[in-house]
Amino acid sequence: MTQRVTTVLVVDDEALVRLDIVILLENEGFTVLEASNADDAIDIMSTHPEIQLMFTDIDMPGSMDGLKLATAVRDRWPPMKIIVASGRRRLCDELLPVEGRFFSKPYDHARIIATMKEMLAAA
Repeated sequence: MTQRVTTVLVVDDEALVRLDIVILLENEGFTVLEASNADDAIDIMSTHPEIQLMFTDIDMPGSMDGLKLATAVRDRWPPMKIIVASGRRRLCDELLPVEGRFFSKPYDHARIIATMKEMLAAA
């Protein structure tokens, strides 16, 4: 039986934090693409239609933060599943500008994986 591989885009300007989540996701069998800011994320998403879920930090330098990125992605790629994270802000899922999930840093790896699988199963 062939298992479908899920592609995830991780967006975080902090390289070590990004690497941590990338390794976690790759170890769980996800294909992972990386971006260090919102502009790079949009470029990657434009050329990789296989991306099904975006995991983004809120506080990043550049033309938009992670919340604005989430809104832009929702407008352009409505079926995209979105997880937003921050080590500085505390939000509940209902306060996100898009339907998605919020995680505080440091991450609970098991909860992230369980949430991603739940979100993708509902697709």
